[in-house]
Amino acid sequence: MVLFVSEIISNDVTAIGVMVTLAALEPITGVRPIDAISGFANPATVTIVAMYMLSAGIQRTGLIERLGVELAKLTRGKERRVLAASMGATYPLAGFINNTPIVAIFMPMVINLANRSKISPSKLLMPLSYVAILGGSLTLIGTSTNLIASSLTTTLLDRGPIGFFEFTQLGVIILGIGTLYLLTVGRRLLPARVPPAEDLTEAFALEDHLYQVRVTADSELIGHHLGEIDRDSEIDIIQLDRGSSSFPGTSDLVVESGDRLVLLGKYKAVDEFATANDLTQLSKKSVDQDTFSDQDRGNSLAKLVVAPNSNYIGKPLGEYRLSQRYETSILAINRRSGERIINDLESVVLEVGDTLLVRSNDAALAYIHDRGNFIRVDAPPFDIFERDGDGLPPIDRNAKLAVGIMCAVVGIAALGYLPISIAALFGVFAMVVTGVLTPSDAYNSVSWNIIFLLAGVIPLGIAMQETGGAEMVADVLSASGAFLPLIGVLLLIVVVTGLFANVITPVATVVLMIPVAVDAAAQLGANQFAFLLGVMFASASSFMTPVGYQTNLMVYGPGGYRFTDFLRVGGPLQFLIALVITVGVAMFWGLTP
Repeated sequence: MVLFVSEIISNDVTAIGVMVTLAALEPITGVRPIDAISGFANPATVTIVAMYMLSAGIQRTGLIERLGVELAKLTRGKERRVLAASMGATYPLAGFINNTPIVAIFMPMVINLANRSKISPSKLLMPLSYVAILGGSLTLIGTSTNLIASSLTTTLLDRGPIGFFEFTQLGVIILGIGTLYLLTVGRRLLPARVPPAEDLTEAFALEDHLYQVRVTADSELIGHHLGEIDRDSEIDIIQLDRGSSSFPGTSDLVVESGDRLVLLGKYKAVDEFATANDLTQLSKKSVDQDTFSDQDRGNSLAKLVVAPNSNYIGKPLGEYRLSQRYETSILAINRRSGERIINDLESVVLEVGDTLLVRSNDAALAYIHDRGNFIRVDAPPFDIFERDGDGLPPIDRNAKLAVGIMCAVVGIAALGYLPISIAALFGVFAMVVTGVLTPSDAYNSVSWNIIFLLAGVIPLGIAMQETGGAEMVADVLSASGAFLPLIGVLLLIVVVTGLFANVITPVATVVLMIPVAVDAAAQLGANQFAFLLGVMFASASSFMTPVGYQTNLMVYGPGGYRFTDFLRVGGPLQFLIALVITVGVAMFWGLTP
């Protein structure tokens, strides 16, 4: 718990440590080595792997991008209409497709809609994340916690797995009330941290760190390649301008008289460099975003967010040679802690949610975006990809086939012909053999850190049962039955589960709390399945912190949010949804057997 909360090491690595520790301490934990690794064979784990792949197949069709274009026609610049349209397009998809790629695709579109409508993107991004979370409550495959709860149902209760649409009626109510809150009270509480269409150099506070100098006829830099120029480590050459063309500072161009250089660094270091090399500063005014725009060559500034499944997480940025491989210069990094990094960027170890300001070209940015390591959030994806004849993002020729396969998976699972894990694997098989997905695309689409996290915490639930830990915690919670009615005890468990989900992962929360809730219900003579469902819904309700759910972390940087913004907007929503979950479970499933 301490490691999950503190994130001293990443959660997936903590989960691996959980597996090893439980097995190594078998006499105490009661978890055999085969049980410690059983999470990898759990139906929930297999299903989630398959759902990542199926989501990638749908994502590749271009249908979601086309939907984003159509949204722009409906909004007409009205804030409430923009908010409603972006939310309305998100939650139907979130019930069937992993919500992380949904937010990754919709986030640039929502920012673009906000800028066109002169609305702060901060007003839209948090609701986008929240609706993606709420949409996961619609179906069994809507979120990983639903699948884990279904798996635990078969081991802890005398019944089969949860049906595909068994809880959809309550999911629709939760989604409706959450949406109503976001369109009314939440809308008023949302801050406007980021101004619409802001200059990116101002967004990263680089006004006093970017300078433009001209190479004079007497400069010693003439005749030298850009990469050969000896300069202070506190100075970076970001761009060379020659006539109306601009080139990256990493190119091998030979400097000529009259060239203009864009330098990044502190004024004192830049001034000393300019004086030593006979460079004339063009203006005391800071360089702005337009300085980097070159439509002929497709050069521009761009804002990239590190994706949750990025291969760049955890290693120094310099190891990936972005400058050499993609002609992409990094100017600054904004961290979710509020820290802004400008110097020694090559040694920075990237984290999920970091926001990078880069200078690059359209082709490189398209490739970077397509690889999935970064999400470009300053322009909509359909501005990055090649358009078709009517100016809209292209639709893949396999789009109908991909949608048909996804519908078949849902139908097979919903009608009970096959377990959801087998139905999902069938869908992956069908997408690969029909060419909707290549095997490499399928494997690359999986967030393996989430899979290891899931596989690592499942045996923790076994240990809670074997050691009596779940029963011990249940004793404390069931003691509240002496002065609370059953519905009050359920509300207490739902609230505690929701709070846990905000500080540790929802996956860890559902594994830890379902055995507790089931034991507490047994001690109170209550409906164990109803208590299990309460925990299932609550564990996916993570609104109060940016770190509790991946989609919150994704919008944190682009929205310019502070930690307290999530408390102010998400706190009331958290407790409102807890009430709805409690009352809904009591109404639909009853609190007594």
